Amino acid sequence: MKSLASIVGLALAAAGPALSQPRSAGDPTVLPPGPASVVASADECTVWRRERSFSKSVEAHDAASFAAHLHAGAIFNAGTADAERGRGAILESWAGIVEGKTLVLRWRPGVVNIGGEPSIAVSRGPYILQTTREGVPAFSVGLYQTVWSRAAADSSWRVLFDGGASTPKPVADRAEAEQWVAAQPMANCPAQ
Repeated sequence: MKSLASIVGLALAAAGPALSQPRSAGDPTVLPPGPASVVASADECTVWRRERSFSKSVEAHDAASFAAHLHAGAIFNAGTADAERGRGAILESWAGIVEGKTLVLRWRPGVVNIGGEPSIAVSRGPYILQTTREGVPAFSVGLYQTVWSRAAADSSWRVLFDGGASTPKPVADRAEAEQWVAAQPMANCPAQ
């Protein structure tokens, strides 16, 4: 199983010099909701909204907000030999993604679970990855998984581990990608 950051790296490598800036007027940033059929507790909904805020930081190209969501000791590509360790390394490797210059990555929260340790949560949901090769957009979809940790000092939830939870699946176009996302389960959390 490849992590989301590994998938992004592979997409960038495959696109090579033909990759152009993928932002366009025809690329809406908000992903469709899924069937809100998964019951979530109030605390799980807090993490669900934090995950949505995290994704919005990338949609808005807001590097400061993106950084604020990361635990100082965060690990992206978690569970792989290519793990990126620490906020600084993650900010450096994701700078182009957050700026929207290298590719378009959109995700939305799906299901959040909190187990016996109330300060740790896992969030899993769908993403759409868009690259552009020789002027033609290419899309793939998959699932991410993020482990969140709640800080004792301020009760803020921050990303501790992040990675992919599925192998990316190429799809024909944005409409097919959105249709796939819309079919993925989602917690019944109000967006607020």
